[in-house]
Amino acid sequence: MTVDHQTLALLLFSAFVAITLAITTWVSRSRHGSAEEFYAGGRLFSPMENGFAIAGDYMSAASFLGISGLIALFGYDGMLYSVGFLVAWLVVLFLVAELVRNCGRFTLADVVVTRMRERPVRIALGTSSVTVSVLYLVAQMVGAGTLVALLLGGKGEATQTWTVICVGALMVIYVSLGGMRATTWIQIVKSVLLLGGTVTLTALVLVRFHGDFDQLLLTAAERSGHGEAFLAPGLKYGGDWTARFDFISLGLALVLGTAGLPHILSRFYTVPTARAARRSVVWAIGLIGGFYLMTIVLGFGAAAIVGPEAVRGSNAAGNTAVPLLALDLGGGAQSTGGTVLFAVVAAIAFATILAVVAGITLSSSASVAHDLYASLRRRRAEPRSEVAVARVAAVGIGVVAIALGLLARDLNVAFLVGLAFAVAASANLPVLLYSLFWRDFTTRGAVWAVYGGLVPAVVLVVLSPVVSGSAESLFPGVDFQYFPLQNPGLVSIPLGFVAGWLGTVTSAEIPDEARHAETEVRSLTGAGAV
Repeated sequence: MTVDHQTLALLLFSAFVAITLAITTWVSRSRHGSAEEFYAGGRLFSPMENGFAIAGDYMSAASFLGISGLIALFGYDGMLYSVGFLVAWLVVLFLVAELVRNCGRFTLADVVVTRMRERPVRIALGTSSVTVSVLYLVAQMVGAGTLVALLLGGKGEATQTWTVICVGALMVIYVSLGGMRATTWIQIVKSVLLLGGTVTLTALVLVRFHGDFDQLLLTAAERSGHGEAFLAPGLKYGGDWTARFDFISLGLALVLGTAGLPHILSRFYTVPTARAARRSVVWAIGLIGGFYLMTIVLGFGAAAIVGPEAVRGSNAAGNTAVPLLALDLGGGAQSTGGTVLFAVVAAIAFATILAVVAGITLSSSASVAHDLYASLRRRRAEPRSEVAVARVAAVGIGVVAIALGLLARDLNVAFLVGLAFAVAASANLPVLLYSLFWRDFTTRGAVWAVYGGLVPAVVLVVLSPVVSGSAESLFPGVDFQYFPLQNPGLVSIPLGFVAGWLGTVTSAEIPDEARHAETEVRSLTGAGAV
């Protein structure tokens, strides 16, 4: 990139960082340090504000950079991510949004322990939530490193390393100083910027093809080198039966995983009522739906205008397709328009990464403090002590995410998020649904459901082509690949449900029907909700 690109984009980066740090500083002065303030922002946000914040949490670097890149490289098969992410919100709206708001307080474990023995359930769900959050964070770190390396015109490891470290440091500052209120406002600002940038790029792509979407698709297919196969299923996931099962596995993970993501579920606690939580999801669906439809246009636009070879040449995983598309739409590398548009898109993508990592870090540090720390102490932790632990946990989680982000720098960010969704769907969703809808569910069933999904999901990922056995693996020089699928959801999600059922039917514990009835009434009516 030219010096103009670098200077302008860095100025925009700096402006966003300055604004968000100002928000964090303002909130840190106005808050009173309670657990409710730190974890839930005082439950003061309106449905519209929370809807924008939910959309901000969900529209991550994987969405903006990764999905468009996969569509640019693989055409129709890349659209699975757009469709899966969007359909997943129907599961959230109809099954969990209102019920979680009524039953919980700060974390997913709060919903389950209303009718279970508290300590083993909190430890299991706290472990699972941190695992999912760290996997999701890694994707954002990889996106940040790729983006800034492109911006600065270098692909060296040093540039990506320092970028990942800086993003990690900023997210720790946002969470430890500002808590949920600062994180929410950062998400709202980021959502407005991201949607504005996406609408602009989509309009420019359609103008380039005079509004003819068919011509856009035909041009993309022609430039792809695959012809009509680019617009049909099978380019990435249709080669053999293993690829087809991988397709099904990924689809299951994307559709079911959202309802088990800790940082999404924690958003429902920031509004005052269950009705507000439901309306928040309606707002979020509208915003997210429009965004994912536009990523389809951007992905095929990048294939048609930039070309898959140029995208792959810049980044093998396709993570730089959208910035390269912006550069071309603005008039090219040497034009003022290209410089401005590239810089704006790069800054928006960077803002997206910062906002999402703040939200994920907050939810994972809340799980460490509210679930793990509080459960492992013999005496109940004081709220202020719990918040202090959450701030320390944010630092530790940031360090782990930085280390893993540096290790996984060459993987597609949308693919990495797919793994996080698989773990969430395997470990968190079964225990959540069983506790809400199964009268006879027991403590043993809850613990077995979590570990019965979490352990197989993680083990299968370690034994998959993602980690070893191929040139694209994390460790290409070794081969301990025994599981053929890249996404474990097809196996690990059913195992989570089976483990929960098996743990319940083999348990000597007598289900407390009174507590189940209380939970049922509370989840459906909101009576007694915090």
